[in-house]
Amino acid sequence: MPGLGTALGRGAATTFQEDLQNSDCVLIMGSNMAEAHPVGFRFPMKARERGAQLIHVDPHFTRTSAMCQTYVPIRAGGDIAFLGGLIRYVLTNDRWFREYVLAYTNASTIINEGYRDAEDLDGLFCGYDPEKKSYDKKGNSWQYEGEGQPHRSEGPEAVQAQSYSKRLASLENPEPPRDPELKHPRCVMNILRRHYERYTPEMVAETCGCTGEEFLRVAELLCANSGRERTTSIVYAVGWTQHSVGVQIIRCATILQLLLGNIGRPGGGIMAMRGHASIQGSTDVPTLYDLLPGYIPQPAAIRDHNTLADFFKQEEVKHGYWSNMPKFMISLLKAWYGDAAKAENEWGYCWIPRLDGNYSHLPTFVRMEEGKVKGLFLFGQNPAAGAPNARLHRAAMKKLDWLVVRDWFEIESACYWYKGPEGTDPKTIPTEVFFMPAAALPEKDGTLTNTQRLLQWHDRAVDPPEDCRSDLWFLYDLGKRLKKLYAGSERQRDQGLLSLTWDYGYDKPNVLPDGRVSRISDEPDAEKVLKEINGYTVADRIPVKAFAELKADGSTACGCWIYSGVYPKEGYNRSRERKRTPGVYTSPNWGFAWPHNRRMMYNRASADPEGRPWSERKKYVWWDEAQKKWTGVDVPDFEPDKAPLYRPPEGAKGMASISGDSPFIMKPDGKGWLFAPAGAKDGPLPTHYEPIESPVTNPLYRQQQNPTIQTFDVALNPKSAPLDPEYPVAATTFRLTEHYLSGPMSRFNSWLNELQPEMFIELSPELAEERGIEHGGWMVAWNARAAIEARAMVTRRVRPLTVDGRVMHQIAIPFHWGFAGETVGAVANDLTSVLTDPNVSMHEAKAFVCNVRAGRIADLRRDAPLSPAPWPTYRVDPEAPVSAQPEGQQK
Repeated sequence: MPGLGTALGRGAATTFQEDLQNSDCVLIMGSNMAEAHPVGFRFPMKARERGAQLIHVDPHFTRTSAMCQTYVPIRAGGDIAFLGGLIRYVLTNDRWFREYVLAYTNASTIINEGYRDAEDLDGLFCGYDPEKKSYDKKGNSWQYEGEGQPHRSEGPEAVQAQSYSKRLASLENPEPPRDPELKHPRCVMNILRRHYERYTPEMVAETCGCTGEEFLRVAELLCANSGRERTTSIVYAVGWTQHSVGVQIIRCATILQLLLGNIGRPGGGIMAMRGHASIQGSTDVPTLYDLLPGYIPQPAAIRDHNTLADFFKQEEVKHGYWSNMPKFMISLLKAWYGDAAKAENEWGYCWIPRLDGNYSHLPTFVRMEEGKVKGLFLFGQNPAAGAPNARLHRAAMKKLDWLVVRDWFEIESACYWYKGPEGTDPKTIPTEVFFMPAAALPEKDGTLTNTQRLLQWHDRAVDPPEDCRSDLWFLYDLGKRLKKLYAGSERQRDQGLLSLTWDYGYDKPNVLPDGRVSRISDEPDAEKVLKEINGYTVADRIPVKAFAELKADGSTACGCWIYSGVYPKEGYNRSRERKRTPGVYTSPNWGFAWPHNRRMMYNRASADPEGRPWSERKKYVWWDEAQKKWTGVDVPDFEPDKAPLYRPPEGAKGMASISGDSPFIMKPDGKGWLFAPAGAKDGPLPTHYEPIESPVTNPLYRQQQNPTIQTFDVALNPKSAPLDPEYPVAATTFRLTEHYLSGPMSRFNSWLNELQPEMFIELSPELAEERGIEHGGWMVAWNARAAIEARAMVTRRVRPLTVDGRVMHQIAIPFHWGFAGETVGAVANDLTSVLTDPNVSMHEAKAFVCNVRAGRIADLRRDAPLSPAPWPTYRVDPEAPVSAQPEGQQK
């Protein structure tokens, strides 16, 4: 996203699902919204009823495709080529929203003289270090002109991703040199034009496999439905994120939306469709290794973060809203450590662990397989079937000393040691596995933060059965036990644990909605946790009304600044609100949307530079000259009394340095970034690279793939070279409505299993005929990592495409099956590989290669090359009862 999303590094939906009904055109790409998010899909359908155009661009024809007026097939991995072609079309046909772009983006900003583009260096940007496989920005050649090299400590690139100074560009001048006439060769607009000049309709068709006419129809629909009177929205999901260029695909969509003037306006924006009920919440109050709550970077041992003063100096952002970070950080420390957090001990900063490497999921499991990780807690996660290269994950967990699995059922990650497809003798596995039954959603209190940043409270309907407990109970009880175990310790390293505020028990009997008292007397009070997250004044514990009230002097405490306002006064939990507002773009009294119950981010951009709505039809937020404040149908995402004509005085800092016509307040220059001088570790502009495994060469550059990805070249993670003749078929994974992720929440449900009872693979009639595969018969898909067998679904939903002058076949594999549950099937993720993009350590499960044939695994020739060990030989027969599974697979 152009503002907070890019600044945060993880992305955040700029708009609301309900607002999709106000779109004149919806481009769905990298998402099967109708099947993966069927409840939210009603809003694009409402837009269609009102005359909007729905477009689906995807390798796989789905129920989403069937409900759109336009469907365009492309091959997996061609997204940036397609989006880059759209950007070129907008620019070369002069269809960009000139007033919006010149005022609200960095199109006119001049870039440093040393900048060299991928067009100059055959797919690389300036500053690339081939030994480190990363960009060395010491030369500062991606920066705005006039910006010197910041004096920042350098560390391994893996730990710099969440550094403010790396993400936001340490601008000394919030008003960098600009050329409003766009004649300077190094202004962003001209760099952008040159970068995408070769992304012609012919190149798009040749690279993506669609026709030029199909591409041009999409381009014209987007342009015709953007501007003052009309807006287009873009919807994406893991079909974009799960690539080695996933962040750059989203950046490409951002550039397109900024050029068309669709950010911060009703019916516009970019909607990131999350795959879980609260996955947005798990990045806001993070389960991520490199972030603290509210997207504050985790201190790092290998940067100059020794003291809190050092941390603030290193991560200082002088201009824009992130300049308030010290207020958020100190309030967080006060929430965690209470009275023990004092000025003289830097508010307990010394107790926060320091990063010394990349501890995201995939690198951690690679280390685990190497025997470098001793224990693991799994909360609602199933890497034995749901993670890329699941075979490596199963092998890694076999080397643990202990494993704790908290889930509803005995999932694959709890039974891999005796029921896995490798047929391992349980006696050879040293891991002690603890299965801790978890409470289901109706059995616990708390909030979910859904895909549109909306916090919604849910009450416990019933107590969980028997020994099942909520995750909150488990962590609260574990914390109490650890504090008791370490009580009396005088070691400095133990003081953070002992100082933690840990007073979340109920003050009165815990009563269920039906009036009965809960039998679980030691369940913590989830609302107390939410109060701490909201924040309060330390002296009297009165809730703060918003994050604007937070201070850097230790007088306020706040567990997550972006959630501040969800509990603004005693007894008022805004996440409980359920009031609809007919006739309004969104419902402001339904739940609580961060930040500050703002439904649309950057909505200052819905008005022109003078503060007037771009049009009456798309009126949203505007400047009220009589009242001298911003008003509208949403909470203005701007200082409420900053006039449009405000200009910063010389030497201004913080928000005072953001002018009244600069909507993107999370950026130090207040502009939407067409060109990213910081924040993206693989280039300032999105560039087409092939997936790490691809049956074709890069048609644009000699550089075949993203040069900054980490490939983890270990024995259990072999990968195919580009154009490997052994594996000519492209593959992608997809999701069904009837099952959920790798199946733990659905394959133990008989009703859902009746609806989708068996693992299958979709392939085209042409590929099936070529390989002798019959519809409904058995087929095998295999590559360098594994082989799986499944029933063949021969269908026109997957079609051969003409790419680079030849026919390219694709297959589509649902990823919901495994070896646990009421129905079992092959693990699709045994075929995918472990690699990570440089920005957020994301894998590439949506694009890989394989081969296919008729039959079953036992029929496959065993002399086919595979390193380092044979494929799993476990044959899954969905028609056989569990007791009939091969010997050694049961206990």
